[in-house]
Amino acid sequence: MASSGTRWRMLAVCVLCAALRPPPASASQQLMKQLTAGFMKAMDVCRKELNLGDHIMQDFMNFWREEYELVNRDLGCAISCIAAKLDLLTEDLKMHHDNAREFAIKHGADEDVAKQLVSIIHDCERSNEGESDDCRRVLEISKCFRTKIHQLNWAPSMEVLLEEIMTEV
Repeated sequence: MASSGTRWRMLAVCVLCAALRPPPASASQQLMKQLTAGFMKAMDVCRKELNLGDHIMQDFMNFWREEYELVNRDLGCAISCIAAKLDLLTEDLKMHHDNAREFAIKHGADEDVAKQLVSIIHDCERSNEGESDDCRRVLEISKCFRTKIHQLNWAPSMEVLLEEIMTEV
């Protein structure tokens, strides 16, 4: 039988381990990770098609980091290409609402979350309608989307994303 001092130390170790363990990702963070992974699959094809440099991969890998400034117009072009490959855009390069909702559901969203994601993107599109350069407009929409996802605490952590990407490779 363990002494009360030993039991106290074991309890303290257990509490410390529980306190230091990173919190599990929320279902919404998991969803955003899966959606990002879905986009990553098309990224390489678009990078080659558009003849974009490796800097695009760096921008894409840092997309969810709030402190990372998204300023590269080429990232908007790449995201537009990816969205087109995934059949998420209409002919006038606006989000196809039904396809975007289905894409979100396919990657783990329930109906309400999928509708919320579509609504966020639609709001971001409306706030950037004045931008005539399609790539710059998509970049600004993407930045708006990232900000709103962070406000909801849905953004996936870099560690989780890197782990996902490494398992895909």
